Amino acid sequence: MPIYVILVTSLKPLDEVSLATMWTLPSAIDFSSYSEAFTKLAPNFMNSIYLVVPATLLSALLGAMNGYVLSKWKFKGANTIFTIILFGMFIPYQSILIPLIQFLRTIDLYNTIPGLVLVHVVYGLPITTLMFRNFYASIPDSMIESAKIDGASFLGIFRHIIIPLSITGFVVVAIWQFTNIWNEFLFAVTITTSDQQPVMVALQNLSGSQIVQWNVQMAGALLAALPTLLVYIFAGKYFVRGLLAGSVKG
Repeated sequence: MPIYVILVTSLKPLDEVSLATMWTLPSAIDFSSYSEAFTKLAPNFMNSIYLVVPATLLSALLGAMNGYVLSKWKFKGANTIFTIILFGMFIPYQSILIPLIQFLRTIDLYNTIPGLVLVHVVYGLPITTLMFRNFYASIPDSMIESAKIDGASFLGIFRHIIIPLSITGFVVVAIWQFTNIWNEFLFAVTITTSDQQPVMVALQNLSGSQIVQWNVQMAGALLAALPTLLVYIFAGKYFVRGLLAGSVKG
């Protein structure tokens, strides 16, 4: 029902939008709200693309390497390191904002897309490491041992054996990270300003200060949600398959 209201409201002219008529269909379909919303969101929409693509790829790749080491190259203290990494998942965003902003200012990445990419890669490592570690636990150790006997190196095994076997794991992690980073708001609104902000912050700014154009707001919400919706439509079956394959299994 909320989706119906959003869709119907986005297709109405502003003078037909009211609380009393929120369930009624528009007298005529009007796409002007989509045009206005797209014009206002387009620059920030591209910022989100520049943010989410490298952040997703880097966090997935680093998480895969962490999971590979912690599951197949056991060493003294590996379980302790894994526990410390997982602890990062439980740190509230709000508690580290001030030192995080000070650190980003020190390395000249405050108010930049690369700075936001760095934050999301670091904050995504605990969950991506957990997913890949559990996924790789289902790969027989005998396969790794056989590769070692044949002379394969650490990176050689990872590149030629582990990665081809973990495509579904990469899809699960990519969908998870893509959705979280695309919809994230707190880091986006505190670390970046004005023209560097992602689309979710721009969507909030569409509300205005005097008259709220609900049809433009709803059209903007649908446009902002479109990428994540497309990801789930085209890669959803791989997401379910990856989950069933044990990527988040204890």
